[in-house]
This record gives sequence, C-alpha cells and structure tokens, in this order.
Amino acid sequence: MRINENTVLIGRDINLVPYKKKHIERYHKWMASLELQELTASEPLTLKEEYEMQRKWHLDEDKLTFIVLARHPVPDGPCPLADEKWGVPIGDVNIFLSNDTDSDEPVAECEVMIAEPAYRRHGHAYTALSLLLHYFLSPALSSLHKPKPRALIARIALSNTPSQRLFEKLGFEVRKVVEVFGECEMRWGGGREGWGEEGEVVRYEEEEEEEEEEEEEEEEEEEAEVRGE
Repeated sequence: MRINENTVLIGRDINLVPYKKKHIERYHKWMASLELQELTASEPLTLKEEYEMQRKWHLDEDKLTFIVLARHPVPDGPCPLADEKWGVPIGDVNIFLSNDTDSDEPVAECEVMIAEPAYRRHGHAYTALSLLLHYFLSPALSSLHKPKPRALIARIALSNTPSQRLFEKLGFEVRKVVEVFGECEMRWGGGREGWGEEGEVVRYEEEEEEEEEEEEEEEEEEEAEVRGE
C-alpha cells in the first residue's frame, strides 16, 4: 500500500518499516530457505521476480507490508544494511485484504515471519503483530478500509504449532480446519487484552528524500538520452 510507504512503527525492541527496494536482496535470501518456503506456503522467486513483487505490493491497495527490524543486534545475527538506520532486517509482517472463500465477506489476513534464526524465540513476532494490528485498527487508518473488513484472520499450517499459539495469545481462535490444505483458519475474537505495545508512528522522511533524488536522476538520464548525450 502507498499509505504506509513513509511510515515507521517504533517498538521497544523492534521497528517496522515499509518494504523498500533496498530490502529486496535480503528478502530474496530469506525465501531461498526450504524451511521458510514450507512454513509460508511460498514458491521461490528469481531476484527479478522479487523486484516486480515488491513494486506490486507497494502499489496494491489490498496489501500492507512492513519489514521487521531488530533495534538491538545480536552477535551471531546477520549484518545490518549500510543504508538502513532503523535496525537489522529480521523478517516481515503483513495484512492482506481479500474476500472470505465461504461467505465472500471482506476479511484481513495477518501474517508474520521472523526469518533470521538468531532472532527467533525473543518475542519479536508477537511484538510485530501487536504493532501492526494496533496501526491497522487505528481510527486514522481504519476509516480508509473500503470495504471495511468484517474479520481479522490467520491461515496457519496444522504442523506450525508455535504460530498457532502466537495467534491464540493475540486473541485469535481456530474456526475452521482445512485438511486438504493442511491448515487451519483462526479468527480474532475482538478483544485486545492479549495485545502488546502500540508503538509510536513516525515518518520515514529520509527514505522519501532518497526516492525523490532517484526519480530526479532517472529524469536527468532520460533527458540526456533525448539530447543524444
């Protein structure tokens, strides 16, 4: 979504930033993992396809995507990106807007992935989902949902018990089991008692400036080609 293209959600231990081009190579490396492909029910993409997908997610009005950044690096974790001041990329968290396959009602599907093994079991997935859900249901953002989702859902592999427990902690309950796909559908019950911190919303201004500079450079290159330089 364009709505979060310059938005940072700040938590105590993690920050959520919009999925930008500079994150693509790290994301592509994550998704080469057979373990993550199985857990996320994803097919591997080429690097070119990842760039196309990032652009599509940025423009689509039915996808809200953030990269999860750890604010405090660990010794055995991945190297930070040179141009990412908000933390070390460790995963992503998303909400996809769609229609329920049974009732055709509008729903919002939640997903989270902590891709870096060194950062798992630290509560980062729980915090990332808490930050995202608070943001998604905030008055400023919820008024823009058209049509307004009737439910928050999560589709999780039956074998992924830790993820099921995570969503249970956030107030989701199993409502349907789809044996043929080996997954269950969980729905939020409406209570926020189990949610974590709400976080602070700030603007990703430096990224906006970088993109403006890139656009100016591209325009200058195009003008130079027209002039035959």
